[in-house]
Amino acid sequence: MENLSKKLQSKRLKYSPKLPEILSDISNIKIVFTKDTTALGDANELKKIFKNTFGQKICEIKKSANSFKNNFKNPLKIGVVFSGGQASGGHNVISGLFDALKKMNKNSKLIGFLNGPEGIVNCSFIEITKELIDQYRNLGGFDLIGSGRTKIETADQLEKSLKCAQKQKLDGIVVIGGDDSNTNAAILAEYFKENNCNTKVIGVPKTIDGDLKNEYIELSFGFDTACKVYSELIGNIARDALSAKKYYHFIRLMGRSASHIALECALKTHPNVVLIAEEIFEKKKTLSQITSKIADVIEKRAKNSKNYGIILIPEGLIEFIPEFKNLISELNKLLAIGEKTEVELQKFSLADEKIKYIKNILRGEHLSCFESLPKDIQEQLLLDRDPHGNVKVSQIETEKMLIKTVKNELSKRDSKIKFNALNHFFGYEGRAGMPSNFDANYCYSLGNIAAILLNQGLTGYICAIKNLKNGVSDWRLMGVPLTSLMNLEVRHGKPKPVIQKALIKTDSKLFKQFEKFREIWAVEDNFVYPGSIQYFGDEDITDSVPISLIISS
Repeated sequence: MENLSKKLQSKRLKYSPKLPEILSDISNIKIVFTKDTTALGDANELKKIFKNTFGQKICEIKKSANSFKNNFKNPLKIGVVFSGGQASGGHNVISGLFDALKKMNKNSKLIGFLNGPEGIVNCSFIEITKELIDQYRNLGGFDLIGSGRTKIETADQLEKSLKCAQKQKLDGIVVIGGDDSNTNAAILAEYFKENNCNTKVIGVPKTIDGDLKNEYIELSFGFDTACKVYSELIGNIARDALSAKKYYHFIRLMGRSASHIALECALKTHPNVVLIAEEIFEKKKTLSQITSKIADVIEKRAKNSKNYGIILIPEGLIEFIPEFKNLISELNKLLAIGEKTEVELQKFSLADEKIKYIKNILRGEHLSCFESLPKDIQEQLLLDRDPHGNVKVSQIETEKMLIKTVKNELSKRDSKIKFNALNHFFGYEGRAGMPSNFDANYCYSLGNIAAILLNQGLTGYICAIKNLKNGVSDWRLMGVPLTSLMNLEVRHGKPKPVIQKALIKTDSKLFKQFEKFREIWAVEDNFVYPGSIQYFGDEDITDSVPISLIISS
């Protein structure tokens, strides 16, 4: 029985990721520097913070007529770390990094810092050998070395990280993470350079949220696999709804602030309603208006005896509804770690006591908004903040709140409308799955790029690949300065350098394409059932890329 259950896993371990032809012989490549960079915002302030790494040039990996094998005479010792939440393909970044380092020099070494950035601070690591990495190729999760959300930002943490890098004589560290983790990589690169440490730092774009992208980074890894996993589940539920004909399924999808996952899953499955948080914020839609829109669709469908359907909700929706955005911003200030109000709140053990205390502090529209919320949502808004001092939107059950408001609205319109709702939250199901072929190939190339950039002595860069919608042979391999992706944002009540999140633009080609069809999806049963991720067979299916990537390009 055990052997039967491991058959797919065994086959995936043997899968050879496809590589761009340029990486078939990494001794015949060169780095070409192209355009200068600044920052996405607050350039003058960021230039003062990143005195040694600001304004570096974009670089591209090109084929060279000359051999660079002489550049590989000295073995490299590199550290790698997973930072933040899981995303499918992480193990392939490490295997690509490992294989490239060994091609450069068989005596090169790769160590993996354990349990995230705290492994760097504590200098806790294991050596990654061929025997070890071969057990994780093309598999999901980050369990090879574990991950964590520690931020390396205090003077003590930075100093300990420096001492670890120097003690281990590291030539480089590869940080595999999202926007905050790569901000950390930029800070580490700057600190090492300022202190004359030879250890270089390179980032790799990871997050299922899809919000780490720009002109050069077309997509973060893990997004494709997560969306395919969620879309399979949504398709299954849509088929069930069409069969039973009696339930509305309110499905909240992971994705933190941006609605990229919700939009990609919508394009894959054609649900009846999809809420796009960025559109709601732009149009200043209130909770009442959102509720009314959903109720309109349900009422129209009821007239056609369709008392069932699928409604997709992005995880971060509540932060984009204007009245709640203002409330959450106020709560983030009041409950920032160390603030007097935060200290006082922690003295209360009962939820009722905490709610009463906050009500006594809030004023005006903030108080009115807070009081309008169901008690369970009030409680969730007062839970512990995330590492950046912000409310944990994943803990706010927005889908349940909408079910209540829609039910109330429908009862005012027509008591005969049948409305039975079920709630779902798809999050962790999609973060650690076996990577799609797209993510497996993409991540393996990213690992190779990291090795090449480090061998060239670059620091403060993030790996990037352009032309992802095309076949692997057309991919363009690049390095992008991390500071060029930054601006300043308020964290814990103070402006901090961070990589800017990429949100959905309502004037984009992608959103316009979605707009063409959503009214049709609302009233008709236009559901699509994507099924499970395919790894073997027709390449049009096995190597398919995200729909949003195809439309956006």
